[in-house]
Amino acid sequence: MAGNESGSGSAIDPERRRFLTWLGVGLSALAAMVVAIPVVGFIVAPLFVNPRDVWRKVGAVSNFEIGKTVKVSFTDPSPMAWAGVTALTAAWLRRLDSDQFEAFALNCAHLGCPVRWIPKANLFMCPCHGGVYYADGSVAAGPPPRGLFKYPVRVREGQVEILASAVPIE
Repeated sequence: MAGNESGSGSAIDPERRRFLTWLGVGLSALAAMVVAIPVVGFIVAPLFVNPRDVWRKVGAVSNFEIGKTVKVSFTDPSPMAWAGVTALTAAWLRRLDSDQFEAFALNCAHLGCPVRWIPKANLFMCPCHGGVYYADGSVAAGPPPRGLFKYPVRVREGQVEILASAVPIE
């Protein structure tokens, strides 16, 4: 047997091997960039985006009854033009007297589930893990580590306004 004629031991063309190696390296680099670009954007975006607190109108003073708690909606001060529906948020607003209001975040302090106002019980209730808050936003029962976030509220030119922040945290 003078040589292997079956082709099983034949060498791959060096030019083809070099091409396939560079093709593999190039495609791997492209895949790494596709994954890395959003990660880098997430890390450096806070350096360039400075969300400001903004007073948002939620309605005329005359629209709210004294002693009644209602849900009001407003636009979050997100600076992203593409935020769309995610820029919409809400709060629980209560009129205390003729010109005094208080507003609470819609989300539970435990894991962020939306709380409901139960008027007959005079309590906020979280359906996710049984968190309960008194009417003043303080914790009544359950797992929440603190009370509901309170938004600053003001009356200006007959309109009730809430100071909206990008992420309501204390």
